[in-house]
Amino acid sequence: MSDYTKSVHRSGRRWFILVYLFIYLFPVLTSVYFDAWPTWQQFFAAAIGVVPLYWAVGIVETFSYMPMLGPGGSYLGFITGNMSNMKVPVALNAMDSVGVQQNTEEGDVISTIAIAISSLVTLAVIVVFIVLMVPLTPVFSSEVLQPAFSNVVPALFGGLMVAFLSRTPKVAVPVILITAALFIAVPALKGVYPVVLPVVAAAAIAYSRMLYKKGKI
Repeated sequence: MSDYTKSVHRSGRRWFILVYLFIYLFPVLTSVYFDAWPTWQQFFAAAIGVVPLYWAVGIVETFSYMPMLGPGGSYLGFITGNMSNMKVPVALNAMDSVGVQQNTEEGDVISTIAIAISSLVTLAVIVVFIVLMVPLTPVFSSEVLQPAFSNVVPALFGGLMVAFLSRTPKVAVPVILITAALFIAVPALKGVYPVVLPVVAAAAIAYSRMLYKKGKI
């Protein structure tokens, strides 16, 4: 690894440890202040419904996003959050705009800068929204605008999908069609999509490798 990559990993690990300490410190301090501690039975009863789901998502996102975003973008993106909806589209679009490849040092630099700026912009938007939340409540609750809010994420990933699908259609088209058919055939899978995602990702990787060995991509 280059000196730059090594420094990114050092800083990323330190900030990750610090962030996790703050995350776990809040419920602990809250329990200490109010002298209200959950029993182990209550803890496991609440955790059993969400922990497996988030573990699956965390593992899949780590292996899926890190090759795209690089170490710097991944550390910063996972710390600031909202990876799928904001950080990944921003980073991929930035790398595509300046013409750098993923999984390169140049791509990592652009990804990190894009995610950093995105985080600052998101923070500014949140501050503005908090200040204007009460005056703008009638606007955001308008039935006319609800379809727009419901389709923000599909619009983001739809645009990215077109861009990347055009690059590797032999891989992307079959995977998309099979995944869409799977969800249409079994609608209940929409409620457990984090469990389906690792299977689809593994199948896509295996299919890509097969095409690569045959010299078709």
